[in-house]
Amino acid sequence: MGELATLFRPERVAVVGATDREGSVGRAITANLLADFDGAVVAVNPTKDEVLGLQCHDAVGDVPDVDVAVVVVPPAIVLDVIRDAGRNGIQNVVVITAGFGESGSEGASRERELRAVADEYDLNVVGPNSLGIMNTALELNATFGPENAQPGSISFMSQSGAFVTAVVDWANDRNLGFHNVVSLGNKAVLDESDFVREWGDDPETDVILGYLEDVVDGREFVRAAREVTRDTPVVVVKSGRTEAGASAAASHTGAIAGSERAYEAALDQAGVLRVESVQDLFDFGSILAGQPIPDGDGVAIVTNAGGPGVMTTDAVGDSDLSLASFTDETIDTFREELPDEANVYNPVDIIGDAPVERFADALDVALADPNVDAAVVLACPTAPLSFEELADAVVDMSDEYGTPIAATLMGGSSTREANETLSAAGIPTYFDPARAVRSLDALREYRTISRREYTEPETFDVDRETAQEILERAARRDTNRLGVEAMGLLDAYGIPTPASGIVDGRTEAVRAAERVGDGDPVVMKIVSPDILHKSDIGGVAVGVPPDEVGDTYEDLVTRARNYQPDATILGVQVQEMLDMDDAVETIVGTNRDPQFGPLVLFGLGGIFVEILEDATFRVAPVSEPSAHEMIGEIDAAPLLRGARGRDPVDESDIVETIQRLSQLVIDFPAIVELDVNPLVARPDGVAAVDVRLTIDQEEL
Repeated sequence: MGELATLFRPERVAVVGATDREGSVGRAITANLLADFDGAVVAVNPTKDEVLGLQCHDAVGDVPDVDVAVVVVPPAIVLDVIRDAGRNGIQNVVVITAGFGESGSEGASRERELRAVADEYDLNVVGPNSLGIMNTALELNATFGPENAQPGSISFMSQSGAFVTAVVDWANDRNLGFHNVVSLGNKAVLDESDFVREWGDDPETDVILGYLEDVVDGREFVRAAREVTRDTPVVVVKSGRTEAGASAAASHTGAIAGSERAYEAALDQAGVLRVESVQDLFDFGSILAGQPIPDGDGVAIVTNAGGPGVMTTDAVGDSDLSLASFTDETIDTFREELPDEANVYNPVDIIGDAPVERFADALDVALADPNVDAAVVLACPTAPLSFEELADAVVDMSDEYGTPIAATLMGGSSTREANETLSAAGIPTYFDPARAVRSLDALREYRTISRREYTEPETFDVDRETAQEILERAARRDTNRLGVEAMGLLDAYGIPTPASGIVDGRTEAVRAAERVGDGDPVVMKIVSPDILHKSDIGGVAVGVPPDEVGDTYEDLVTRARNYQPDATILGVQVQEMLDMDDAVETIVGTNRDPQFGPLVLFGLGGIFVEILEDATFRVAPVSEPSAHEMIGEIDAAPLLRGARGRDPVDESDIVETIQRLSQLVIDFPAIVELDVNPLVARPDGVAAVDVRLTIDQEEL
């Protein structure tokens, strides 16, 4: 695949399927290009001599020096056109035509062929089923949308072409500009990762925005975005939320970790700001493009309206920002300059009769305070106040201090001119003060992302051969589910387990209890790949005295047979009983996501795991710092750290277990799901008491 620079900066664009037929896509694209594009436009249509004043060529292969071919022909001949373009040395193709992967098996086959042709000629292909592309720097509008975008520093990609047309129309009405715009279409060749990388290297792109319905290659997207977001913010709204499929419910992890969990974890690890609404997408994009990143979290509120000032204060309280604490000098200055009725503490209420001069003076004092890292200017319409003059004053203060400012002008038509002035200066404006605060909070969040240091995951010395043998043994038994009979898998990867043994007779059970229990009570569990929830059927006995081991063995087998007569019973596990004083039952698990690969879970374990769902997730492989973060993110973290006089557990052993399990599932793609539940965490270390996993035999 070639570089994308010529895709967005072509000198010569050919429209294959250009026509002058009213209402046609070919005409719309040709007309859009002719309207403003700085470069040359070539028409290709063997049935026409001329289109909109352009001489027509019979084939794109006949046209020299074409940088981009925009293809608007019937699906059946798209591949021929792309081959022709490839043979002619054209590097970039934008396929507008639909009728590919979105249209059934025949279209899917055609899309696979398209991908093969693109690979053969090393082509950059946008689409198929794309609205097209834009570059406002060249006034390039190679779409069939009704209007071009305004210039700006935001580059925007969308999986929906219709959404592009709506966004451009909406943004033009609000003076919000873009640099590049791409309708991704079916993403047969170029996908979101390619554009993230391209725009991350583009000095004219300050912010990358995206509307996505899925991600083609999740792991590649995480890698690309993680590199780019150190310098360029990426904000995404993703639709198409789905629950985990029924097949994933075989384990606790699978029941909890649906595809949405994977997207949440992956986007967070990639440093992508994920938003839930289109409004936040462009609110965040606007402020990230127009305002500097604050050094701290202190926000000053300057307003002429008490009630809205309280609303803004509440919004700050709901965010991860804080109200700035003014210095004594600042408060004294406010007392000197503001009326007696004004509130000189944060929020600063300069009261309703304030003219622009009072607003400007108060904002000047607030921004000069060393504890103020950002500001909200909040104004309601009054007779003494001119919104236009206020906008000019805010722009001046912004230039002077370089402090991020969000403006909330709570009015209608009277605010239009002021909003345009502020927008032109890169200062975002809102009617709702909560939106202003959320946007400032996005600056704070991106500050954290940009300063995040990425640590390569550690690779441990493990026994892969033993692990492979255990998995292959299960496959030979023609089963895809394993339980405690696979504890050796954990041992092979250095995950601590209690002493145990699996027996298939009463006498062996007694001997095993003597060996692992050393005269103390033991834990006994039925071993069957067909019985997932052993506790539910009474298949687990805890604290079994040595003299009751034989009877307990018989009892467990009988219960299992009565519960499921056709179940495969491999025996009974006899396990060392752990001291549970100051212990916490946790869970470490994995579930393989189709987009992002193994998703690693950590949370509160035991029998309530699916009820409480106190868990956090990462896409594997998991680094040491990330594993530490996972421990702190669950609600039960205080239990692990010694709440109510308990001794804290050994977090370092939990961290290492998460990392080792992460390595295990990376090493063996055959592991579809895996639960270690409970992973007993104690002050002196951890122990994996139980394990359950599902494998894909075809991957072995």
